[in-house]
Amino acid sequence: MTASPVREPAPPPTGLASSGSSLRSKLPGLNSISLLLIWAAVIVLFGITQTSTFLTTETLKTLAADQAITAIMALALLLPLAAGAYDLSIGGVMGLAVVLVAYFQSHYHLGFVFAILLTLCAGLGIGAINAFVIVRLRVDSFIATLGMSSVLLAAVEWINGGQEIVTGISTKFTNLGSDQLLGFQLPFYYMLVIGGILWYVLEYRQAGRYMYAIGSNPDAARLAGVRTGRLTVTALLGSAFIASLAGVIFTAEIGSATNQAGPPYLLPAFAAAFLGATQFRAKVVNVPGTLIAVYALATGIKGLQLSGAAFWVNDLFNGLALIIAVAFAVRASRKRA
Repeated sequence: MTASPVREPAPPPTGLASSGSSLRSKLPGLNSISLLLIWAAVIVLFGITQTSTFLTTETLKTLAADQAITAIMALALLLPLAAGAYDLSIGGVMGLAVVLVAYFQSHYHLGFVFAILLTLCAGLGIGAINAFVIVRLRVDSFIATLGMSSVLLAAVEWINGGQEIVTGISTKFTNLGSDQLLGFQLPFYYMLVIGGILWYVLEYRQAGRYMYAIGSNPDAARLAGVRTGRLTVTALLGSAFIASLAGVIFTAEIGSATNQAGPPYLLPAFAAAFLGATQFRAKVVNVPGTLIAVYALATGIKGLQLSGAAFWVNDLFNGLALIIAVAFAVRASRKRA
């Protein structure tokens, strides 16, 4: 009796719009900005019910700073998702970067600039391993990066022995995460810069358009002369690099390193990326939709927390958002078919 083959996960929502679309289909309809409308409704609702605590400058600044890392992690997913691949290792990559950038400074007394560079190089190395396994060995990206995530969690425990690193970290390094500009912490601006670069690459560069083509139909893209393997490698390297950068920024922001920093960001990142794919450029992962999704979800969670909701509402909110977003994406794909 032979075992039945493992069914590969469905590709992420990255389809390209038909070249024969009418002008009306290119204009943003209510469906493509529905999340903005929901976000506005949530702000109005909690603004009325929690006037003294919700509609404050402090709440705005807190949301902007607290969600910067989540947004960067969600942005890290966009390149592989656009190219039709999954990267479940970004949580492990971020966690490793958190520990490495602190460990290099605390135990080896390296300058913070050198520590950052070594950490980012380690992230690129992980991305290169993922790319080799997926592109060369042809292991499904879901399985390959899930396995890598477990390997990285073990590496984090081995490096710091399960202990937090709270001493030996440069003050100049922590200033990169704690300093403010115009009332907002610097990580918020790092997120905007990373988002701007990715938006430009995906929307206006040939590599970005080719990645969307690979995600939509890899066989057609290959027949059209697109170097699918090379672009998939680029996407995975970019994902690992951005996740490592998120880890560096996180460490600078909190001024210490813990071995549990990265994995909790995986679910919110996927929820935002898939939910964002329903906005602006429907059925296509995109930067504006992803950032709107991050802050719309965070606004709802913040309002519920200020209303006295339980501590587990965060996970519940993000989990439901991910399920709903994927359900809408699958439904839209079936309609196109």
